[in-house]
Amino acid sequence: MSRKVLTPYEAHVIEKKGTERPFSGQYVYTLTPGTYHCKKCGTALYESQHKFLSDCGWPSFDDEIPGAVQRKADSDGERTEILCAACGGHLGHVFTGEQLTDKNVRHCVNSVSLHFHPKAIAETQEIILASGCFWGTQYYLGRIPGVLSTTVGYCGGQVEHPTYKEVCKGTTGHLEAVLVRFDPNQVSLLEILKFFFETHDFTQKDGQGPDIGPQYLSAAFYGNEEEKTAIEGVLAELRQLSYTPATKVLAKARFWPAEDYHQEYYESKGETPYCHRYRAIFPRAKQKS
Repeated sequence: MSRKVLTPYEAHVIEKKGTERPFSGQYVYTLTPGTYHCKKCGTALYESQHKFLSDCGWPSFDDEIPGAVQRKADSDGERTEILCAACGGHLGHVFTGEQLTDKNVRHCVNSVSLHFHPKAIAETQEIILASGCFWGTQYYLGRIPGVLSTTVGYCGGQVEHPTYKEVCKGTTGHLEAVLVRFDPNQVSLLEILKFFFETHDFTQKDGQGPDIGPQYLSAAFYGNEEEKTAIEGVLAELRQLSYTPATKVLAKARFWPAEDYHQEYYESKGETPYCHRYRAIFPRAKQKS
C-alpha cells in the first residue's frame, strides 16, 4: 500500500482525528463525476453519485464503496466515527435518521481526508488565469462546480523551466497563474470568468494586495478568438458597472507547472487566502465560495 507523506495539517485531521472548519474544505460543493480516495493511502472510498449537498459545511455522502469505510464508536460516546478501512485514516462521522436522502445516511467527511479523481470526460476545456498569488487563485477557482482540475504554475515569460525563486525576482516575464480544466456541460467559460473577477481586485495595477510585482498582475490568457471575445466581453461588462479593470488580455503562452509544494497549498495547510476574497459583482444570484 503506497502512503502519502502528510502535511502537518493533514496529519492533524487524518491521524489525530481533527476537524476542518465548516465550509472551508475543497470538496464541499463538488458534484463533478469521479471517485473520492483516501488522502493517506489512496484507497477509493466514495463515488460521485454518493455525494449530495447537505449544507452542513462538509462533503456529504449517503453511501460508500463496499468495504472501504470502517465504522466505530467515537471517543465522545455519542457519535460514530468513520475511517478508511485500509489504513485507519480518520474521515469524519456518519449520521442516520436525518431524512436528507432516500438512504437516510450522511457520511460527514473532511475534505482534507480525501483526494478527488475526476472521471475522464471526452469534452473538456481549459483556460489560464492569473490574479496575484496563485495559491489564492487556485483556492477559489477549484471550488467551482464543473471545474475538473486546477494546476498552479508560471505563464507568459521567456525563461524555460522557471523556478519559483526565479519568478519571484520579477525578471523572467512570467505571471503566477492557474490552469483551469473544466467540463463545459456543467459550467461555462463565462461563469468561470465572472467568478475569477469576483475573487480578486482586478483594478489593481501593480500586483495583488500586498504582493507587488509583474509576476502578480491580473491577466487572462486566451487560446482562440472565442475565448478572447469572452474575456473582453466580461471586461466590457465591468466597465459598464463603473469599474476600471487593469486585467491584461494575453495570447496563451507556454504554461509551466509550479513545484509540488505549491499545488493546493491552502488545502494542505488548512488555511485561507490572505489577498483573495469573494464578493458579488455581476447582477445575478450570489455564488457560494
